[in-house]
Amino acid sequence: MNGEISGFSGVSGCSRSPGDAVTGAQPPRPPDGDWLGTPYLRFERHGSIAHVTVDRPQARNALTGAMYFGIRYAIDHVNADPDLAGLIITGVDDVFIPGGDLGADQVDDWGGPRHLGMDNVPFDAVRFSPKPVVSAINGICQGGGLLIAIFSDVAVASDRATFRAPELYRGIADTGYAQYLPAQIGPARAKDMLFTGRKVTAAEAEAWGLIARTVPHDQLMSEATEALAAAVRCAPQARAQVKRVISTSYGFYDRMSMAESLAGPEALEGFLAFKGRRQPSWVPADLQSEGRL
Repeated sequence: MNGEISGFSGVSGCSRSPGDAVTGAQPPRPPDGDWLGTPYLRFERHGSIAHVTVDRPQARNALTGAMYFGIRYAIDHVNADPDLAGLIITGVDDVFIPGGDLGADQVDDWGGPRHLGMDNVPFDAVRFSPKPVVSAINGICQGGGLLIAIFSDVAVASDRATFRAPELYRGIADTGYAQYLPAQIGPARAKDMLFTGRKVTAAEAEAWGLIARTVPHDQLMSEATEALAAAVRCAPQARAQVKRVISTSYGFYDRMSMAESLAGPEALEGFLAFKGRRQPSWVPADLQSEGRL
């Protein structure tokens, strides 16, 4: 798969790689302690700071349902552990998080969360986490990854990172992005991202206020760690009270309309077009081109 990945805020259209198999002979099992319920998320402790690394390069870091739930679980796990003060979320290689994997055969399904269950995705967990969450955006960031970045307490991006919101090209009326992006970067830039599917560079994303900081790629983790350490030094109750007020600025999305869209014919055609490496049928004939949107 090339560097352009489709992302939905709950789904992405990245299909399962033929070589994508759960390592070892053990069957999938639910989260327990530092085990996040999937071999494609790594939970590490670095003193009082936890790291979650999305590590599924064979599928370009596309999130299964278990991975989405695992990130949510990790945030709750950090908040419940007195030895941990905050969390950094990052990815491997040139991809941060592109969104979800629509492959029907979920390779790490332990029988828990439904893939598209909106109660199982981690966005509200990031948004309302009492302990600070920092995104270390190492590469391609879209779909669910972009929402995680928006809701992080600090989003630090590599100068190689790119950002995109192609949901409308996939037939998804993403009312979450419609609500949150204008609050983050203003209506004009939000419409530009949503209606054109344009790729935004790290420098543009910082200038727009989509993320907080851009740093040279090899300084990403050190900068993210410094940002999280600074946030941890704040008085925790006072920090949480300020975060609660800031979080209200995003408002709340129209969940019912988005659920209807996800189950509708345009979303189905968008998925089939992506899977078939073609453009959706709603694109006028004279504007059709080769490959995916």
